[in-house]
Amino acid sequence: MFHGSMVALITPMFNDGSLAIDSLRALVEWHINQGTDAIVAAGTTGEASLLSTDEQQDVIRHVVEQVNGRIPVIAGTAANATHQAIKQTELAMHQGVDGCLIMTPAYIKPSQEGLYLHYKAIANAVGLPIILYNVPGRTACDMLPDTVARLAQIPNIVGIKEATGEISRIVEILDKCGEKIDVYSGDDATALEAIFNGAIGGISVTANVAPELNHLMYKAALNGNQELAIKINKQLMPLHKDLFLEANPIPVKWALNKMGLIPEGIRLPLTSLNNKYHEAVNKALRHADIRVLECNLE
Repeated sequence: MFHGSMVALITPMFNDGSLAIDSLRALVEWHINQGTDAIVAAGTTGEASLLSTDEQQDVIRHVVEQVNGRIPVIAGTAANATHQAIKQTELAMHQGVDGCLIMTPAYIKPSQEGLYLHYKAIANAVGLPIILYNVPGRTACDMLPDTVARLAQIPNIVGIKEATGEISRIVEILDKCGEKIDVYSGDDATALEAIFNGAIGGISVTANVAPELNHLMYKAALNGNQELAIKINKQLMPLHKDLFLEANPIPVKWALNKMGLIPEGIRLPLTSLNNKYHEAVNKALRHADIRVLECNLE
């Protein structure tokens, strides 16, 4: 259903923290022109936890309208409380999204049974394709492969974004689930290896700044052209790493601003990229042959 290079889209903002909707729409159009295979709106890279519910829905609505059916739109609809996640997912469904990406609850550390019941309740309440999202490095909650296999029996749970960066985890999920669920990488540095081991795409931070190259890498890998995929991945590897020198999305928003694509706004408690990392991210952009506005570089 979903495949290839799926961008975990940032949310453009002005310096006062207000949403930059014109920039958001222009960014969406740029991604479509650059070959991005799907857009994830209002996810964690989109600062969803720092947006009000109304703002999240505004972002989703504008992305859906701008895409206008040309590529899939997946909404981030995570919430710690199950009833809140159901509400968020229902709201996104009414905006016309093609699916939802739902992260495991953060901080509260539910049991595996709690995770199963959480996702089962959402899937049963909202008839929309659902992608599970496991990112224990951010949530302190790890959804194990046996739990994923149980959830894969539910028809509208169609995939999982696995962001541990462990290829063995992806292999184990595929072994336990077979064709009942699609696996997507949530870790850019290991995404290509994940594809070589059975994943069918990735939900990517790097795709924000290098959408065409990221798309071509996934396309080559999925079509069996490993040599080309590896070549492109080497070009992108500094970005895969240096876009995480500070907490995501701090570096990627700084990079997009220097590319002239978005204003420089970001919401507290996130702050602008520390000066000491500017040259590293700039160097990674140059390595990927991405033009920046040199006059804006400090």
